[in-house]
Amino acid sequence: MIITNLSKKKHLLCLGCALALCLAWLAAGCNKAKEESAKATKTAAAGDKAEGQGKEATAPGAPKAPTGPCAEYAEKLCTIVDPMSPTCQSAKTITELMPEAACKTGIAELPQTKVKYEKQREVCTNLVNKLCTDVGPETKTCEMVRTQTNRFPPEQCARLMEQYPKVAADLKRREEANKPLDAEKQKMIIEGNAPSFGAKDAKVTIVEFSDFQCPYCSKAATTVTKIKEKYADKVHFVFRQYPLSFHQNAHIAAQASLAAHAQGKFWEFHDKLFANQRSLERENIEKYAKEVGLNMGNFKKALDKEEFKKAVDDDFALGEKVAVTGTPTMFLNGARVQNPTDFDLVSKEIDTLLAQK
Repeated sequence: MIITNLSKKKHLLCLGCALALCLAWLAAGCNKAKEESAKATKTAAAGDKAEGQGKEATAPGAPKAPTGPCAEYAEKLCTIVDPMSPTCQSAKTITELMPEAACKTGIAELPQTKVKYEKQREVCTNLVNKLCTDVGPETKTCEMVRTQTNRFPPEQCARLMEQYPKVAADLKRREEANKPLDAEKQKMIIEGNAPSFGAKDAKVTIVEFSDFQCPYCSKAATTVTKIKEKYADKVHFVFRQYPLSFHQNAHIAAQASLAAHAQGKFWEFHDKLFANQRSLERENIEKYAKEVGLNMGNFKKALDKEEFKKAVDDDFALGEKVAVTGTPTMFLNGARVQNPTDFDLVSKEIDTLLAQK
């Protein structure tokens, strides 16, 4: 099998994360693991751009993608190694340089290539089998492990195997976190004076943990608006604060939203903050408060004295008790919504619950 080390370092940077980090990426939301991985990816992308500047100038004369036997060889090789793997991408690159005779030989020897590839990846196969046995072969976590590990180079699988207890423990925690909340925890996240809409005795209760500086939460806010429009008299919706530490202005925005809630204008202020989430400095927050008609004396006093800091911190602690690891996190009758930014998905789940006797 013909392979290359082209861009190997970057592939390891982007794909060589621990499985726990990959789990974080699967969720549509903001979290610390995702933030760290995004920084690493941004660094790699900057390197790609620097390397590509010279190539862009000569793009009109660049060689065309291979056709004939070499295109066939690359395509068939990718079916063996996984189309999304670094090996597949490298194969597509190297076949541009190969003579047709070599590609024809490669096609003829693909069965032997497959045997060698599977032998090379035994450590990855063992890792997948071991993890799926521990977390449950029928779980979504196992499905994720199978998909992601197919794209890891063998050396990364070997490193993960060396850290197996930690990787397995983290995956088990996350799998456990995906289970519906018990009655006690459901009650815990509903009680209190958190901002809400709808009747408390509604058949469906929705609780969202959110961060005003998280871009995914802004998308979820659109979902919440649509929920309010379609189901306001059929659901009970509760908003909880979960400002992430790496969002510099998220905590002050959360406090400000509760100050607005104290004046009966939480949802107007909620919408205003999300519409301007890139400008959440104190002076801008005060401007938004004035725009929605808040009593500015009371509002400024609440922020100056941090009257709602404890309430925000209590919400955050509550989120940790129900295994919130990022934002937005949404629960429907205690079950986690897989993608709270997708209104159609959320609406379908609400309709299913409403239809139950």
